[in-house]
Amino acid sequence: MRISERYDRVFRYLKDTIGDAQPELDYTTPFELLVAVILSAQCTDKRVNMVTPALFAAFPNAPAMAATTPDVIYTYISSVSYPNNKAAHLVVMAQMLCREFGGEVPRELSDLVRLPGVGRKTANVIRAVIFGEAALAVDTHVFRVSHRLGLVPSSCTTPLSVENRLKRHIPAHEVAAAHHQLLLHGRYVCTARRPHCETCGLTDVCAAYHKGIK
Repeated sequence: MRISERYDRVFRYLKDTIGDAQPELDYTTPFELLVAVILSAQCTDKRVNMVTPALFAAFPNAPAMAATTPDVIYTYISSVSYPNNKAAHLVVMAQMLCREFGGEVPRELSDLVRLPGVGRKTANVIRAVIFGEAALAVDTHVFRVSHRLGLVPSSCTTPLSVENRLKRHIPAHEVAAAHHQLLLHGRYVCTARRPHCETCGLTDVCAAYHKGIK
């Protein structure tokens, strides 16, 4: 099967089964999404969604969060992973937004990755979801599913190499949606342990399935 045919088959299936997916994090503003994505690092979206309502009520924007302390933020987010580090990152991140960007979330990748707690993955989520950019965030789910399905070769050993390879073959207007489609397929079907191959409609083209790798 040619690589173009593989991509076409995989993403037609994901579009049919998942559609135009959106983040499972709850948010109403770009600032809230940025905070939620920072909190979601090595933590489930479900857990993040449990703590953000109170956090956003108390600190609805960058100026409000910039004026508080990490100790106060910690009391709201203590149940997420690495709460001390994340509390510190959130306060300094909000202060930088106020100082350098007028309290608004910037659009450019180079600006986003300068914010504390924001790496390329987080920045690409913001760029894709908030600004509609052709940005593709590669998390553990996207990384795993891309390799298992044979969308990228084994030589793609870093998230950036996977991102670049995927973007070679996915039309620019579909890149943002592809992140969520691959992520959700990995979260609910192609799970890290005991993938649900019996319910997956891609076993006919799945490289890992045909190699007996699960």
